[in-house]
Amino acid sequence: MKESISLSWIDEMAFETELNGHKLVIDANESVGGKDRGPRPKPLMMLALAGCTGMDVVSILKKMRVEYKNLEIKVEGELSEEHPKRYIKMKIVYVFTGENLPLAKIQKAVDLSKDRYCGVSVSYKESMELEYEIVLNQ
Repeated sequence: MKESISLSWIDEMAFETELNGHKLVIDANESVGGKDRGPRPKPLMMLALAGCTGMDVVSILKKMRVEYKNLEIKVEGELSEEHPKRYIKMKIVYVFTGENLPLAKIQKAVDLSKDRYCGVSVSYKESMELEYEIVLNQ
């Protein structure tokens, strides 16, 4: 199975694509010649990880009948100091809000996502350190 995208140059440092029927513009900030019309490519890597694992965890917890009021996923990326600047570490923090949150089931859902279902995390762990944390706000 193959997937592909096509990215078209707009002008300056801006490019546009269409993903799953949604237009997306990426651009650089003004200090390097862009016009800040869209996000930068590297932070989108963190978004991909958060979205992938988030969808897994929500799906798994639904099957486990675990109820919560809110889930926020934070990803912190650490970049190398030398060029090419790349992520050398990402930390994923799952912040659950609710009552009587079952840590064991939540941990199992996170583990299944990181080890079995989330293709983004499996791909990333080949090239950087990934750290996971669960926070329960009861």
